[in-house]
Amino acid sequence: MARILHIETATQICSVALSENETILSSRVSVEKNAHSSILTVFIAETFNETGISTHNLDAISVSMGPGSYTGLRIGVSTAKGLCYASDKPLIAVSTLEGMASGMIRMVSGKLKNLTDYLFCPMIDARRMEVYSAIFTSQMVQARETKAEIIDGQSFTELLIQKKMLFAGDGAEKCRPFLTGNPNAEFLDDFVPSANYLVEIAYRKFKENNFENVAYFEPFYLKDFIAGPPKVKGLI
Repeated sequence: MARILHIETATQICSVALSENETILSSRVSVEKNAHSSILTVFIAETFNETGISTHNLDAISVSMGPGSYTGLRIGVSTAKGLCYASDKPLIAVSTLEGMASGMIRMVSGKLKNLTDYLFCPMIDARRMEVYSAIFTSQMVQARETKAEIIDGQSFTELLIQKKMLFAGDGAEKCRPFLTGNPNAEFLDDFVPSANYLVEIAYRKFKENNFENVAYFEPFYLKDFIAGPPKVKGLI
């Protein structure tokens, strides 16, 4: 039996889940922007209260490792590492895009006639004109590496000739105007990243003893952080 706390803060969504093996015992999600720092620990406490489980009853803590929001990742990873230190529990890191792909496949299973006809492309808004994206098969095999890229009318052309592709995430909305002209490009509307989608991947990693070094683990930012101009008068 493996009880794992899951933390997802890599995007604008803040989410927490508590699972036993692959069964979700409790979960929370908020779509409120820029509220991760005030909501995350509240969500963790609520899942513990709801289940009667505490950090000392956990077997591991998993965290969405990126790519994604610099600030969101720092909050989630720092919280996860703090809990690991305090309770002497192992840390499991899950690719944010892999977790999203798992959630996409879960959402459409039973709705699409043949999943193997599709490739799945989760996208995260990387600000300006870029997105973070990766491509997965229906068997959760990564078919293309994670990239930060600018999407245009020629993006994914070779793949879209061969397969249908399902796009989801806030980055997909930004790219929709460039891709909707292709009949093999489809969009999963109302998809929301969730800690629930980390559960199966984290449980597999737990069974494999695939843990991170808590002292040295850092989020996968993919791009260097670029600070904007300060908003406080006198600091420009």
